[in-house]
Amino acid sequence: MLNLVQHLVLNQIPKRVRDDNELLMCRFLIAKSTKPIRPSKILEAFASMAKKGKAFDGDWQGDGWGIAWMSDDSTWKIYKSLSPIWEEEKKFEDFPETNLFAIHARSASFPQHKNNLEFNQPYISDSTLFVFNGLLKGVRLPFSVSGTIGTQKIWALLQDELKNKNPKDALNKVKDLLIKHMREIQALNIGMIYGGDLFSVNYFTKHRNYYTLQRFFYKTTDIICSEKLKELEFNL
Repeated sequence: MLNLVQHLVLNQIPKRVRDDNELLMCRFLIAKSTKPIRPSKILEAFASMAKKGKAFDGDWQGDGWGIAWMSDDSTWKIYKSLSPIWEEEKKFEDFPETNLFAIHARSASFPQHKNNLEFNQPYISDSTLFVFNGLLKGVRLPFSVSGTIGTQKIWALLQDELKNKNPKDALNKVKDLLIKHMREIQALNIGMIYGGDLFSVNYFTKHRNYYTLQRFFYKTTDIICSEKLKELEFNL
């Protein structure tokens, strides 16, 4: 049986968003298929990439992982774990066929943020799914935003913008807000599934090879991913 973990909305609201360093050397993938598929092969390739790949500073992507998929009743189901994704390959066959799914492998920013399942992505709300990686320094927003870690605050910002904007405009607004109110940005990458479609933001000022998102197709599946998945190229 899969351990289904529902996303919880944190109630802590600080006076100001203040993160001296929000560093997430994570890897993510969002996918949409024209027909239902089991995500196991893509999971295997993603896990291999996360295990072999290192961030530009040598950090790993082994502080837990998560997968979310759209179920037959049109609701998101989610599984999260504190183990490295490559240590749970036996679970990959357990996940059912789906048209939409997302995977995230985490590299925690700070030691005190490790071993907390609540911080693991993807984050979901109604029909919307969110994943993030990047490096932001000195974020200072002039208004309150809910969340404990920076990624949760970015997710809260996006949810608020989606209330009165279309997905592209909401993503651009969040990007512009963060760029305007931060001391330094190396990268701001967002993956989103909204209304059954894939959306992304890919913004960086350094480490192009590490932070450039890749878009490609695997059989019937449209994929946006932190890296090309080489193992899939031999199974086309």
